[in-house]
Formats: sequence, structure tokens, C-alpha cells
Amino acid sequence: MRVTHPFHPLSGQELACVGERYNRYGRRLLLRLDEVAVCSVPPQWTDLVTPDPEIVLGEGRALFRVADLLELVRLVNQLHERGLPVKSGERVK
Repeated sequence: MRVTHPFHPLSGQELACVGERYNRYGRRLLLRLDEVAVCSVPPQWTDLVTPDPEIVLGEGRALFRVADLLELVRLVNQLHERGLPVKSGERVK
């Protein structure tokens, strides 16, 4: 399968899928890099999953999906609530 995530170092390369595993983040595909090394990626970073309609409609211009940006806001707010600094000490809205 081909790695399709634009920021992944293996983007565009075709690799053999040698298995899958599940962790707390969900399903991961195990891709063989060489005779020894295997890497783990989520299926949505490969051509195994149909492209996200939001990305297709944006014709590749959007670097992030709205759902991913909202999740980022949630994580930043969570860090802020734990007392970790956020830029200018303000809560992200």
C-alpha cells in the first residue's frame, strides 16, 4: 500500500503491509520498511482508506481537516487546564 499522509517521511512510497495491531488510538497497519524494520501507521494515512471528502472537495488546498483542528483545540485547552503554558497564557477558543 502507498503512504498518502503529506507530512509522513514515507509519503508516496509503496510498502508491504505485514499485519495490523490495535492500541489505545485505534487500528494501526504494520508496514515493512526493509528485512528488519517495520513501522506502524493509521490506515487513514494510506491508500487503503477512501480519501476524506473534505480534503477532496478542497482539492488538496487545506492542510488540516476541521475535525483535526477542533481536536487540537481540545488538547491545547486540556494542557492549559493542567497548568501548562499556552501562548500568551490565554485559553484557546
